[in-house]
Amino acid sequence: MKTLWKAVGVVGGVLGAAATGVAVGVAANHKKVSHDRREIDPLADEPLGRLVPDRESTVAADDGVPLSVEEVDPADGGAPELTVVLVHGFALDRRCWHFQRRDLAELTGPRVRQVLYDQRSHGRSGRSAAESSTIEQCAKDLDAVLRAMAPEGPLVLVGHSMGGMTIMALAEQRPELFAQRVRGVALVGTAAGAVGGAGLPRSVLSRYNPVTMGVGRLAGFQPGVVEWVRRRAGTLTWSGIRLLAFGDRAVSTSLVDLMDRMIGGVTVRALTEFLETLGTHDRYKALAGLKHCEVLVISGDADKLTPFSHAERMAEEMPHGELVRVPGAGHMVMMERPEVVTGHVIGLIRRSAAERGGGRRRWYRRA
Repeated sequence: MKTLWKAVGVVGGVLGAAATGVAVGVAANHKKVSHDRREIDPLADEPLGRLVPDRESTVAADDGVPLSVEEVDPADGGAPELTVVLVHGFALDRRCWHFQRRDLAELTGPRVRQVLYDQRSHGRSGRSAAESSTIEQCAKDLDAVLRAMAPEGPLVLVGHSMGGMTIMALAEQRPELFAQRVRGVALVGTAAGAVGGAGLPRSVLSRYNPVTMGVGRLAGFQPGVVEWVRRRAGTLTWSGIRLLAFGDRAVSTSLVDLMDRMIGGVTVRALTEFLETLGTHDRYKALAGLKHCEVLVISGDADKLTPFSHAERMAEEMPHGELVRVPGAGHMVMMERPEVVTGHVIGLIRRSAAERGGGRRRWYRRA
């Protein structure tokens, strides 16, 4: 029984940091990581996750789940030329795009309107049924958001981790959308398949993993107990987040705190319900649907969850685009190295705003 409660604390707390699952065996290493809040934090005055949107609304998914959405207009009040939709990953919420949301609002060449939303069972969005906790359904949710919030005009889609997988699944379901309206796609710290084949053990993602699935079943009939144990494992969780989500162990404590708050907003039961779809994700064929778009694939080379090899494999499956390797950055590359990620996303937006030419672009590889 003691082992089970330890598993609840580790799986329930650190599972979200892994973004695709975490091996219970790394718990011993977490204890070696300092949780010193007295360090000088360069982001102490940054209002992380507290930016005020221009508008907030709710979009109903096709199965009725309410999706919480916000819009951000150009800061100078000018007319936007494109709509940029930012799609977050597993166990996170739209606050993970803090720096991109802040800086893209200031962009004037071109001006963009931003749409951000929380995926089902995440953030402020409604709880999904277990059978609908799939990447396929997340793609339908994204389609619903686009139909409601950006029914016309050119689009740039930016997805991190499961958010990138969601965009790939939408390309599989709606290829005509990518041929006609989606001008650019950024895939950040994500994979088109074989999740767990590199990095963390694949067995952690499996529905047959007895520890992870045992915690999920326990959360089904004793959710209050599971969440209580999860909160009791706070220090272990915080340290595990810093270890697994970021490449630099000296990362700002404010960033880890924000990660901790985002993960804490998703129930253990919801986390475990998404594991099967993450473990069976295979969208390499769907990448062909991006042939009409400008493409950016960007990943940190210290990503322990979706290693850079996933980015390289995706590049092999597409004929053109820009592949960016961010030295020393981990899975949360857009938070850890925002200036690099935002800079390349702006480059993607500018290429997407230009008139489409008849020629195809070769791959650009940058570090």
